[in-house]
Amino acid sequence: MVQLHPQIIEKDGKKEFVVLPFEEFVKIEEELMSYQDLQELRAAKLEEGAAATLSLDDVKAGLGL
Repeated sequence: MVQLHPQIIEKDGKKEFVVLPFEEFVKIEEELMSYQDLQELRAAKLEEGAAATLSLDDVKAGLGL
């Protein structure tokens, strides 16, 4: 989990913006990209879940190895 140290900036008495140290921003960005990759992997696994498969031995035999 990323430890955050936000600075909150108010406009007209309401919380309007958040400023983060750059390193924390980069960590959040990396976590979001990893999460997106995980979501895409899960979707691909679901999509290909019923696809026919071959064992490694069958592939080797088919290639004459």
